[in-house]
Amino acid sequence: MKGAELEGRLDRTWRPAPGLWGWLTTVDHKDIGRRYIYTAMTFLILGSILSVAMRLQLARPESGLISPARYNQIFTMHGTTMMFLFAVPVMEAAAIYVIPLMMGTRNIAFPRLNAFSYWTYLFGALLLWVGFVLNVGPDAGWFMYTPLSGPQFSPGKRTDIWAQMITFTEVAGLAVAIELTATILKFRAPGMSLNRMPLYAWAILVTSIMIILSLPAVALCSGMLIADRLIGTQFFNPFEHGDPLLWQHLFWFFAHPEVYIIFLPATGFVSQIVETFTGRPVIAYPAMVLAVVATGFLSFGVWVHHMFATGLPRLGYDFYTAATMAVAIPASIQIFCWIATMWLGKPRYATPFLYVIAFIVTFVIGGLSGVMVASVPLDLQFHDTYFVVAHFHYVLVGGAVFPLLGALTYWFPKFSGRMLSEGLGKLAFWLIFLGFNIAFFPMHITGMLGMPRRVYTYPANMGWDGLNMLSSIGVGVIVLGGLVFLANVALTLRRPRDAAPNPWNAASLEWAAASPPPPYNFPHVPVVRSATPLWEQGPLPVMTGLRVDDRELLITTAIDARPDIRYPSPEGTIWPLLSAIALAALFIGSIFTPWAVVIGLAPLGVAFLAWFWPKGSPTAEPVIE
Repeated sequence: MKGAELEGRLDRTWRPAPGLWGWLTTVDHKDIGRRYIYTAMTFLILGSILSVAMRLQLARPESGLISPARYNQIFTMHGTTMMFLFAVPVMEAAAIYVIPLMMGTRNIAFPRLNAFSYWTYLFGALLLWVGFVLNVGPDAGWFMYTPLSGPQFSPGKRTDIWAQMITFTEVAGLAVAIELTATILKFRAPGMSLNRMPLYAWAILVTSIMIILSLPAVALCSGMLIADRLIGTQFFNPFEHGDPLLWQHLFWFFAHPEVYIIFLPATGFVSQIVETFTGRPVIAYPAMVLAVVATGFLSFGVWVHHMFATGLPRLGYDFYTAATMAVAIPASIQIFCWIATMWLGKPRYATPFLYVIAFIVTFVIGGLSGVMVASVPLDLQFHDTYFVVAHFHYVLVGGAVFPLLGALTYWFPKFSGRMLSEGLGKLAFWLIFLGFNIAFFPMHITGMLGMPRRVYTYPANMGWDGLNMLSSIGVGVIVLGGLVFLANVALTLRRPRDAAPNPWNAASLEWAAASPPPPYNFPHVPVVRSATPLWEQGPLPVMTGLRVDDRELLITTAIDARPDIRYPSPEGTIWPLLSAIALAALFIGSIFTPWAVVIGLAPLGVAFLAWFWPKGSPTAEPVIE
């Protein structure tokens, strides 16, 4: 079969249905990945608007621009939006789009579950923001410490809305983690053994396993909180033998690994960008992989450093201090490997590479301040001050947002088929980088001067006035840089497609597909012979034998990626959307009456039954070698 005829038949087989029905029922990982990215970036913009409002309030002492009650809502919504609706979802979103292409397969594992996860995430996010617009948004902090978030101190539905939003993000996050784990372990191109996987794939694999292990903790505590509030249980009520510190243990057992769930995909971005723009593989591949695995493992042993000021037994502090300092070792190994790769390679200072340099600078500063607050005496002084605000913004923005912006610029030709303007890209970079440091570095000083965090105003003549004004000006510079970034994207999308399949001369398989990729990704499954397949001499070898008249994927062995079986990939269906709607109705209704859980199980069960009803798909068959 000739190339044009083959591609035409594959296009008819894999393309979603036309029109609105196709938009609602698609299971193409690229369509869903783009939706995730667009939605998460929208919440980044909304969360940034809230941060601007807070900085306007704090720019001057004794400001009355925002009332204390509204400020508490804005503060809570900012943290919740950035952590639960932007940071983790956008990292998973990039992986949903890139990982199947990087693995050399035609779709993600469990594509209908992938569609269901997006709709669940969207409905949970809308629940939170509709509540905020209607002035019933949560106001007890994005961490919702008990007993302040319990029924005695937070009446009404504000905290209930927050807790149910957490449930939605738990369902979506777990679903995506399962899909990505299965895709990386079983859908790799033939020959892509574990020691040939891109470092980004390793980062996503470890991150997905971390999500599977950590999300049940926050699911448990949010379920216990809403049970206390709605049906009168006493999990966190000390007067009924409950324990308010139990909330912090369960929440931080999830929320501190969440920092690394955000950070590890960013290290994968950095590895791919460093490899491409230095023209050589990252130094010490085994050490890099072990560092990623060690970071994931150690991240589960450091949650108590968020609780040093709660009066826990002093002997235990030593262990968590040691673990917190130890987690810096694998991160340092990665940074030294990237710097060595840059030193021995031939760097090209394109916009994505500039974001990598900004990441190294800011993350090192944030990491050093993190080692400082790992010390109990220092933490007791800094814990409730703006020093900690400066620290975690350097870690999260420096360690996640800068690599993310670099990755979006790097993969934008693959997403859209167009190259972003280098001039506007570098202008946006410098504005964001300088604005970030102007905004957040002074917070180290205000914290050391004693300014408490989580306050809506402060007295004059405390020595904080000028530094707060400087931080507010810095946020304005960041906003200007973000507007330039968005203008670059908008102007580029108005131009005709001009990107070659591999405009950066990268080495990984996603750049072997067209830009943007067709619905089937690859006409033939590529075969891998090294860790840098596109830098090898000669054309990329491929494997034939998959059907063109039916959606069929190749499953390979988990370690050596040898061809194992052919597996049918399901077509698009409306049932993931209807299941997400039924689940949303169940959880939103349960905010007002426990009977909603009982009544809502019926439509949810019908939707799941229709979704999983056997459709007579062909049985998977062994590949004939």
